Amino acid sequence: MNNQGLLLLGTFVGVFAIVTGAYWLLVLLPETRGQAALRRRLKSEDPKNERLRLLKKEEALSNIAALNTALRRLTRIHRPLTLLLDQADVSMNVGTFLMLTTSSFLAAYLVANWYFNIWWIALPIGVIAASIPLFTVRSLRIRRIRAFEEQFPEAIDLIARAMRAGHAFPTGMKMVADEMPPPVGSEFRLLYDKQNYGAPLPDALKSFGERIPSLDARFFVTAVLTQREAGGNLSEVLDRLAAVMRERFRIRREVRVRSAHGRITAFVLAGLPPTLAVLMLSSSPEQMKLLTTDPIGIRMIIVAVILQLVGMAVVRKLVDIEY
Repeated sequence: MNNQGLLLLGTFVGVFAIVTGAYWLLVLLPETRGQAALRRRLKSEDPKNERLRLLKKEEALSNIAALNTALRRLTRIHRPLTLLLDQADVSMNVGTFLMLTTSSFLAAYLVANWYFNIWWIALPIGVIAASIPLFTVRSLRIRRIRAFEEQFPEAIDLIARAMRAGHAFPTGMKMVADEMPPPVGSEFRLLYDKQNYGAPLPDALKSFGERIPSLDARFFVTAVLTQREAGGNLSEVLDRLAAVMRERFRIRREVRVRSAHGRITAFVLAGLPPTLAVLMLSSSPEQMKLLTTDPIGIRMIIVAVILQLVGMAVVRKLVDIEY
């Protein structure tokens, strides 16, 4: 290995060590101390001498007090991120997620700036690296919602059968929570616990519809609330709703199969230009020097990036078929 490769490897290891050390110092260490303090308190304190507290403590947005206070004030930032992490079922608070995103940006930007020595090339690389945690969480969220939609008709059938057998609607929800696997079982468990601990059923159902960004979940909430206001046979309504959901799910799979070729082509066409540009910058930087130093070359790169983004948006619109 030559000196340049050793220097690049050493830089990467150093940046990784700095980011990992900062994460351990600012996130993992406070969590460990808090858990240790909780264990000591549970062992040493007498429960009879403690005052019974019925109110649940508000969940911390970060283990760092200053960051937690700042995020509490920025409701437009922490509320969407909290909802996204909850929908993806990720055991990570908002502060940890933001620190992971920032660390990814800094690490990628420093390495790219050292290697290419061009800040406006290193900046988009850092932005792409910073978007990886968000993209991963969104992918987990989409996967969980799809799994929920696939299990949802069976859960509705279970509630309808329970009601035909003489059980009440909340009992049917409890049966789904006990017998169905996650994510349907866990979501219905939360729905049942909310109404069981005193929340009105319409409010619990509306919260359920907001937490699950699915059209099927909204249909379910609307059907139940309409039946409570207007009356009718809820078990029959749920049976028809489950049949409609199964038909929609069948059509969705057929649409994904028929549009698979277009989606793969879109991914290849979108990834080909930036991949070739990075390979040419790495293998033959002298040939690409004209584009990165000459003003006309810089304008050509800017126009190419804009056209690339427009083309990706057009192709995504063509292959994104609504059903």
